[in-house]
Amino acid sequence: MEKTHLAGLTKKELVKFAEECGEPGWRGKQLFKQIQSRRVFSFDEMTDLPKGFRQTLQRVATVSILKLESRFISTDGTRRYLMKTHDGFPVETVFIPSENRDTICFSSQSGCPLKCDFCLTAKLGLLRSLSTGEIVEQILVVLNDIYGVGGETPHGTNLVGMGEGEPFLNFENLIKAIEIISDGDGLAIVPNRITISTAGIVPKIYEFAKLENRPHLAISLSAPTDELRNRLMPINRRWNIETLMQAAFFFHENLRPREKLTFEYVLLSGVNDSADHAVELVRLLKRHKLKRVKVNLIPHNSGEGLNYLPPDEKRVKRFKTLLETYGIPAYIRRPRGRDIYAACGQLAAKINLNNQ
Repeated sequence: MEKTHLAGLTKKELVKFAEECGEPGWRGKQLFKQIQSRRVFSFDEMTDLPKGFRQTLQRVATVSILKLESRFISTDGTRRYLMKTHDGFPVETVFIPSENRDTICFSSQSGCPLKCDFCLTAKLGLLRSLSTGEIVEQILVVLNDIYGVGGETPHGTNLVGMGEGEPFLNFENLIKAIEIISDGDGLAIVPNRITISTAGIVPKIYEFAKLENRPHLAISLSAPTDELRNRLMPINRRWNIETLMQAAFFFHENLRPREKLTFEYVLLSGVNDSADHAVELVRLLKRHKLKRVKVNLIPHNSGEGLNYLPPDEKRVKRFKTLLETYGIPAYIRRPRGRDIYAACGQLAAKINLNNQ
């Protein structure tokens, strides 16, 4: 009999699960706190639960199904975790420390089906989507590695769904994982501290916009014209820029106070980084009346098998200045963990590094 993966159950579901095990429902709430707040994986260590219940849990359930294969530590403190699912597929998660906040970049799929031409993850193809529990467990594993089991984070944690895979192609599991992660009796990482990135799965942008308690949204654009985006991001052939911008406008109209819609733009030397490209991007955003937006500029992170290079610093700054001249806030995202293949677009289950 396959054991129930408890990391993927909501508090309400764990109440029902406890009752099905012959326990009062409030035991399920205790179990939720043990897993999601104290981050305990061993039933033997859940000493506030009755021994008989813990023995039952040993037979029918598990908290952890991911196996940590490798951990790599960058010179800048970034950590990349390579885990394996029970059926042998790679899952990568990245921890990015900073002075004011820590960020965990999690995966929603093993591999990715979208074939973006500048991304190493695309070379894997789609292996499979991750379960709700596998999404949540990534966060638990990383927090325990950094702070110890049950250890408190010094200044909270931000989450970004920008690891392997397209989150909106695993929408139901993603949204359920966010419900679990944001529960006040658990990790309590509220949606306002979570950002989900999509390459442009248009129907799900509309659905995401309507959610009552939703995270922030980042749309990966990387080209201001269909001709160029078709080449760089084949998903554009299904939902072109005009269709994507209509969805972006709908989301824009549903922004919360002080919230902004983020566009991500990977800068590729000699491909999409010219002054003309910057002006075209400005016109695109202005034409669709997207006022409460910001653009994250990401100089490309090179890797084996990718025929692109990052622009030089001068071109990156010129692109940023042009956007700002026309009133569009722009930020340069400096690469973190590039030396361990943890930077944006580099996740490809690479293991020929020195394990830490």
